[in-house]
Parts: sequence; C-alpha cells; structure tokens
Amino acid sequence: MSNRSKNFFKGIKDTSPLMIPVVPFGIIFGVLAIDLGLTPLTTIAMSVIIFGGASQIIFLQLFSAGASSLVILSSVGAVNSRHLLYGTVLSEHLSDLNLTWKIIVSYFLVDQAFAVSNEHFKKNKKDKDKYFHLIGGGLNCWTIWQITTVIGIYLGSIIPEKLGLTFAIPLTFLALLVNDFRKFINVIVILVSGTIATLGYQIIPFKAYVIVAASVGLLVAFNLTKFRKKNNE
Repeated sequence: MSNRSKNFFKGIKDTSPLMIPVVPFGIIFGVLAIDLGLTPLTTIAMSVIIFGGASQIIFLQLFSAGASSLVILSSVGAVNSRHLLYGTVLSEHLSDLNLTWKIIVSYFLVDQAFAVSNEHFKKNKKDKDKYFHLIGGGLNCWTIWQITTVIGIYLGSIIPEKLGLTFAIPLTFLALLVNDFRKFINVIVILVSGTIATLGYQIIPFKAYVIVAASVGLLVAFNLTKFRKKNNE
C-alpha cells in the first residue's frame, strides 16, 4: 500500500467515530428540507455544494421564516467563516500543494476532518503525503452526509405534512450546542446571542436577527477571551 493510501484510509478510520452524531443531523436536514417545500434535487444540491450541517440548518431556519436571499446568504457565509480559521491553521502544512490540490483539500475541510487531521499533521510534519489524511477524512464525512440526506428526503416524502416538523430546527441547534455548555465563555456567548436573536426576531428588519446576534456574540467572545488572557499574564 502506498503512503498516500495509508494516509487516506487512516483519515477515514480517524473520522469514523465522529460520524455517529452526523447521521441524525443529516437525516433531520433531509426531512425538514422536504417538509419546507424544497425539491429532492435542490436538497441534494445543497448538501453537495454547501456541505455544512450547521449552515444548511440555518438556511432552512431563515427560509422558513421568510428571510431575504441576501440575509440567508450572509448568514450561511458568516457560519462558514470559521473555515478561514481552519485554513489558516493548516496552511503551514499545505503550503507546498499546487492550486488544484488546495481546492480539493479545502472542499473537504469540515469540522470533523479538521479536528483529526490537524493532530495528524502535527505528528507527521515531514510526511509530504499527509494531506491525503484530510481528504480521506473529509470524503468519509461527505459520503455519510450525502447518504443521510437522501434517507431524510425519503422519510420526508412519506411523513404527513400536518405534523409540521419545523420545531426540529431549534432542537437540532440545541443538540449542537450541548458540548459548548462545558466552558463558561461559551455559555455567556450563547446566552447573549440567544437573547439578542429572541428579542430581535420581531424588530430587526429583513430577518437579519441571526447576523446581528452572531456578530454581537463574536464581539463578546473576543473581548472575554482577551480579558482572560490579560488576567493570566
């Protein structure tokens, strides 16, 4: 087996345990998309093009609330902006790749793949083929996400419309936030953002309450982190 293959399959192996919580979210997305009136083709296209669980759920939330296209695109972009940080962190390990490989790697740079590949890169700095670890892990995530989306589409087509499954959107976000409640700063940011989003739902124009809440949350997180570092010095 070539070195590239070893890295590739190790990436698949390392991300596999992280796929367990991905499965229900992929199914929920597919079900909700159909329930909100999206076609199966549009739903699949979203999972292929956006390929981001939180971003796609936010899309559905804003779409169901009647937000404008500009607000939806801005919100999805804001959520996906964390990938700029991921790319910056991994840039030192991928600087020798040509543009084509960088584009391929960036497409598969999702949360789970970043989490395991970042550690792998640190331990294998001299391995010129280490980026195949991220491709393997990312492709594993991609495959599971597409399969679960299709399952959700099928289930969504047979679930009666009168059930009204849009309530599952906030529940999905609460499940995503469970781990973040372990850190005090995260709790403060979540409470501040949640309060602003709740209060601004009816008064902030163009359904831009998500963008405003997220922006304030980021500002609070930045200042709290800066304050904590200053006190630790």
